[in-house]
Amino acid sequence: MKTIELKSPYLIFVGDTVESSYVKTGFGLVEWRRDLCKGQLSLSGSGVDVGLPTMTLKQAAESGVKSMIIGTAAVGGSIPESWLDTLVEAASRGIDIVAGVHTRLMDIPRLREAAEQSGSRLIDVRVPPTDLPVGTGKKRTGKRVLMVGTDCAVGKKYTALALEKDMKAAGMNADFRASGQTGIMIAGKGIPIDAVVSDFVSGAAEVLSPDNDPDHWDVIEGQGGIFHPGYSSVSMGLLVGSQPDAFIVCLEAGRTHILGWNDFELPPIAQVIDRTVEIGKQTNPAIRCVGISVNTSSLNGAERQSYLDELSAKLGLPCVDPLKDGTQKIIDRLNKEFN
Repeated sequence: MKTIELKSPYLIFVGDTVESSYVKTGFGLVEWRRDLCKGQLSLSGSGVDVGLPTMTLKQAAESGVKSMIIGTAAVGGSIPESWLDTLVEAASRGIDIVAGVHTRLMDIPRLREAAEQSGSRLIDVRVPPTDLPVGTGKKRTGKRVLMVGTDCAVGKKYTALALEKDMKAAGMNADFRASGQTGIMIAGKGIPIDAVVSDFVSGAAEVLSPDNDPDHWDVIEGQGGIFHPGYSSVSMGLLVGSQPDAFIVCLEAGRTHILGWNDFELPPIAQVIDRTVEIGKQTNPAIRCVGISVNTSSLNGAERQSYLDELSAKLGLPCVDPLKDGTQKIIDRLNKEFN
């Protein structure tokens, strides 16, 4: 298996962070994988509380914690000096350290030495596995649904997680496949697709969603957007390698331009669908769109429902805000199309 794999249960480390907005990874883990999270550790008496029991490292080790996940991103993406004693102690106790920050854990001598002596692992989730293959394009068993964004940061990960949750609740055989750092921490495994050398992106996507049972759905987290001037290459490689049977277009209501690229207007949704089909049919000629996921946080209740209804009528597809409406309408479409 070439995917990154994490050992649970987790201890969520929030360092000395006091701003909740910097602890998105920690909150995401608690929201989506509460069953894997055993406790939290803060270095500040007034630190961020992610809603887990507070533990010392001694208590965490004694209770069977396997991984301490850095659930916060420090300004600049580095690991502060003030954290190192705690990280070294955790590694010395045999607890794996997991991080998605820019500083590589293995590049910190004290931490590397402690891990080598105890046998714990230092896992940088932004570093992809080695020996990833070039894509083959060969058809794989099982079924796949990919999240496709009109842009970055529109809800692709949360849509996939909500869809997996609702599919499992409905008794369907489904698993979330993580392609980004936070998604990997939530899922416990995955591949950071945007950190893979370009020649191997489609091969990494094939590894991420391997052969499976005929009734099994891989719910694949998308990356970037195929119209994005900076990140479209990642999106296209993931699309080709995933060979999705179905895809869901994800967007944010009210956004008009690509985030951070203000000279680029967002494409019409119908154009996103058409281009996704055109590229995707290279490895799966039967690819089709089964729904639209909309982040409607900028709309009030009446506006939200009107927006979704009009969009659904225009495109002929179920349109939902997965965090407010659930994804059952999209699941119904999946079952209708593929059963």
